Amino acid sequence: MTIDPREKIALFIDGANLYAASKAIGVDIDYRRLLAEFKSQAYLLRANYYTALVEDQEYSSIRPLIDWLDYNGFNVVTKPAKEFTDAGGRRKIKGNMDIELCVDALELAPYYDHMVLFSGDGDFTALVASLQRLGKRVTVVSTLTTSTPMISDDLRRQADFFLDVAELAKTVGRPPSTRPVAPAPVAVPAEQD
Repeated sequence: MTIDPREKIALFIDGANLYAASKAIGVDIDYRRLLAEFKSQAYLLRANYYTALVEDQEYSSIRPLIDWLDYNGFNVVTKPAKEFTDAGGRRKIKGNMDIELCVDALELAPYYDHMVLFSGDGDFTALVASLQRLGKRVTVVSTLTTSTPMISDDLRRQADFFLDVAELAKTVGRPPSTRPVAPAPVAVPAEQD
């Protein structure tokens, strides 16, 4: 990994984007091991996890994960997802957390040296450039191992370092859960620019 042990690091996890990347490569992320991995690399200042939630659902399969993260060292940031029907009559859910993540990353910037951004969304390219102008180093975590890369080329070029989820999964991944899980509507990640 590309982290200096003297650095203070902050993790910013775009939940929908990391979920899509890990599913695309066929692994589940073990969030306990993820925290341990980064704590072993440097001083972990904060681990933020961003996701939109469907409010009116009786049960959401993402709720147990959100609750676990909240009780186990993550700062969970949520907002209600927007539900709509597309032109084809299909129910869609949209929940973009980009602005919340950007605001938090900039507000916290005076306190960390290195940001680790778990997203391939090209909309974050301007955030990465802004943080670099403030003297911060940025690692972007996404994947190139899928048939269509899940990371924007612009974001990958802007970042100081790129870490493939497939590589990270060697230490923090596990085979996909074999117990039956009700499919959860997942917020649609923004288009990759």
